[in-house]
Amino acid sequence: MKPLLQRVLDTLLPPGCLACDAPVDDDGQFCLSCFRVANFVSAPLCVQCGVPLPHGGLAGEGGLCPHCAAWPPAFTQARAALRYDETAKKLILPFKYADRTEMARGLARLMRRPGALMLAAADVLVPVPLHKARLRARRYNQAALLARELARLGGRGCVPDALIRQKHTVALEGLNVAQRQAELAGAIVLRPGVEVAGLHVLVIDDVMTSGTTADACAHALLAAGARRVDVLTAARVADPRFE
Repeated sequence: MKPLLQRVLDTLLPPGCLACDAPVDDDGQFCLSCFRVANFVSAPLCVQCGVPLPHGGLAGEGGLCPHCAAWPPAFTQARAALRYDETAKKLILPFKYADRTEMARGLARLMRRPGALMLAAADVLVPVPLHKARLRARRYNQAALLARELARLGGRGCVPDALIRQKHTVALEGLNVAQRQAELAGAIVLRPGVEVAGLHVLVIDDVMTSGTTADACAHALLAAGARRVDVLTAARVADPRFE
């Protein structure tokens, strides 16, 4: 029945390109024109934070970027599907700010490719939290929508409210790493009653910029006894210092 229902839905609401809504064969695909300009994250990249590198020579001992070598993040590994450029913005911004919640399914399928190994190894998926004031204004947490879809695709558990953003932080865009760390200090904690001890947790978000928010989530989870924390996002902002 499920394949039949899906065929009926595809007939009534045919899948559209993630970036431009042109007809495609399945959710999570680009049309040919958008695929040609899509900038997928691929090697060379930092083996830990996943930041794209212009050449492999920037990866130091163990394949780490200079930032991870100097200031190792709390999470073990981070990966993303796309570089955060103009094409990626066509996906992320409507999904995040324009109530295009139906895009979660296609974005999750896109994220599943670079995150396949992490998804298979994870015990539970946890989204990056929004502060309650921002959640009221936006009405949904885009990271939680992605986490639910990825959990469904990977057959994994998901705890959409595991983390709490107890401090209403300012927008982090435009802040340097030190300013982001200061703004996020103590902002993210594990919700009382949620158990992550001994678990391999996969943190989900739409975009990773400096990795400071993901690092704050990882610190909260590891402090509660998580065995390992990885991070998977739809897009990754390239570090201008490495371009």
